[in-house]
Amino acid sequence: MSLLYQSARAFGLDLTPTQQAQFETYYHLLVAWNEKFNLTALTEYTAAQLKHFLDSLTAAPLLAGKTQGKNLLDVGAGAGLPGIALAIAFPELRVSLLEATEKKIRFLDEVARALPLENVTTIHERAEELARKPRERAAYDYVVARALAEMRTLLEYTLPFARVGGCVIAYKALGAKEETARAQRALELLGGRVRAIIPVKLADLDDARQLVVIDKIAPTPDAYPRAGGAPKNRPL
Repeated sequence: MSLLYQSARAFGLDLTPTQQAQFETYYHLLVAWNEKFNLTALTEYTAAQLKHFLDSLTAAPLLAGKTQGKNLLDVGAGAGLPGIALAIAFPELRVSLLEATEKKIRFLDEVARALPLENVTTIHERAEELARKPRERAAYDYVVARALAEMRTLLEYTLPFARVGGCVIAYKALGAKEETARAQRALELLGGRVRAIIPVKLADLDDARQLVVIDKIAPTPDAYPRAGGAPKNRPL
């Protein structure tokens, strides 16, 4: 029984042999592509299983039983964490991976082909530009972001994509409560409300992790997200 399989059960996931094999293939692709260009500083097998894959799966209890016919957007998908991990765990969930860097999009496309993951689509664009397109704005049930930005910036990049009634799930480490408190004005402007800040534990690691769950309660005004790097340079 694999370490990931054993650990994922704590989050209500009983990974099938096929899903376990998909994670193995994903890991080996991550290591191979990381030799060509930097995807992650963490490639040791056990560390990747826990700090990449298991960490991505900590949102599973929020999705379990609520993925049929639903869609999810991973903003700033990078190496596909958490989006690809969640696509493996929930094959009925339609997952879109948004990434602005072409090299990373090529990697994500290769992973989706190799596993294979028919429920995954990649989008090569910047978040503040994609959010202006009517078919993408307020179009997603779930929007996730991991290691993306400080909370005020993260909310401006993510909340415009969530439909009213949907939610944003932000993967955070220490300081999530303080970051979220500073983001109160951004929440009010962008149509979000904090549902919960959930502490999570990765197997026997001491790393402090938290999920910040933001419900979309009102439409995001057309002025957001702002262009030209404003969400990062001048956070709300």
